[in-house]
Amino acid sequence: MTAQGSYASVLRAYRLRFSRGGALTAIALILLGTGLDYSLYPEHQLEFAVVRVLVGAALYGVVLAMRTPWGERNVQSLTFGWLLAPQLMIAWMIQQTEGASSIYYAGLNLAVFASGIALPFSLWQNLSLGGLTYLCYFLACYLHPDGVHADGPFAVNSIFLIFTAIASAVCTFYNEQARFMLYRLKAELADNNAQLEATNRDLAEIKGQMLQQEKMAALGTLAAGLLHEVNNPVNYCMMAIDVAIEDPAARDSELVSECLADAKRGMQRVQHIVSDLKTFAYRKQDADHYSARFMFERALDSAVRLVSHETKGIKIRRELRGDTMVRGDEAAIIGVLINLISNAALAMRKHGTAEPAIDIVADTGAAGERLTVSVRDNGPGILPEHLGRVFEPFFTTREVGQGLGLGLSISYSVVQRHGGTLVADSAAGFWTQFTFDLPCAAHPSLP
Repeated sequence: MTAQGSYASVLRAYRLRFSRGGALTAIALILLGTGLDYSLYPEHQLEFAVVRVLVGAALYGVVLAMRTPWGERNVQSLTFGWLLAPQLMIAWMIQQTEGASSIYYAGLNLAVFASGIALPFSLWQNLSLGGLTYLCYFLACYLHPDGVHADGPFAVNSIFLIFTAIASAVCTFYNEQARFMLYRLKAELADNNAQLEATNRDLAEIKGQMLQQEKMAALGTLAAGLLHEVNNPVNYCMMAIDVAIEDPAARDSELVSECLADAKRGMQRVQHIVSDLKTFAYRKQDADHYSARFMFERALDSAVRLVSHETKGIKIRRELRGDTMVRGDEAAIIGVLINLISNAALAMRKHGTAEPAIDIVADTGAAGERLTVSVRDNGPGILPEHLGRVFEPFFTTREVGQGLGLGLSISYSVVQRHGGTLVADSAAGFWTQFTFDLPCAAHPSLP
């Protein structure tokens, strides 16, 4: 709805409320006017009282009509009608009493003033009421035996009525402007409040993420220390196993040799895990880490090992073409690969994909300037309406509490800092593929 349309709706409700209140006030004033009749024209008291009751009943009927849907739609016409009814009554009383000299002409001014100051009338309605009021006064004086004269009470009262109509019209114009400005200010305030609430929500979410990052940083520091402590006894165990393997007694026993070989493979597995975790935990804080050299193949091996508990039963195929020596932040790229592989594994497990598989291809291409990496799965794919939003912060299709929707957004930023772009493509129900590129070590220039 446009601002003007919304304002018209608000103004209609405003007019309806004020018109009902104004009509009830007019009924009270009309009935209380019997006191004036008793004081000024006691000889007309009875007939004036009957007319006042009839006009008051008519106004009350208008009030009841305004409670109906028809009355709500036609509130302006009904308001104009009930304002004109007292004017006709007063004009008739003027004609029945003293004509131009009647003090009741003041009541005509009261209604015109009320339309411009108290009631939300439009300018043309106010001018019409002022003109009709003066016409009623003119006819009342004209039909009176004394008639109308260019001087005396008729001329003075006419001038005052015209002044009242002009002043009321000016008030109506500026009241209408003020009402519209007030509505616009309220609308702007409501919009600003809504924006402020949205900003506060975003700030609260950002604050929560910052706290989470601080916790993760603290855990990373703790994990780095623990990994160092774990690495020492692992090395001791490896040395002990190597010594035991060379012992003649171990060589003479096939069972002991097999057990020691299994133990050594297990310790080597632990060493690999510790090495991968150390690579992922130790993050350089200067800008040089984006120009550091590392083998993408090594980063891929680390990522696959770190998510091995999530990819059990999922076939991971890799194809590396050309030199995979690249420049950048190895730990950050490991994080990107972990996110892409774990997302694919989770989607395929949740969907129950038959023969799940992930294909990882890295190719330097003909130019050899950038290494293009694609991670493709044969899972359920991404719906078209979601595909364009996967990199938005806090967007997730997982259930509440199972994801913040930040993984792909962070991965996108990481690849972007390496001068590349992370792109998503999918065929819903068949496959999903994420592609990104990294600068090759032979071309160190970065944006």
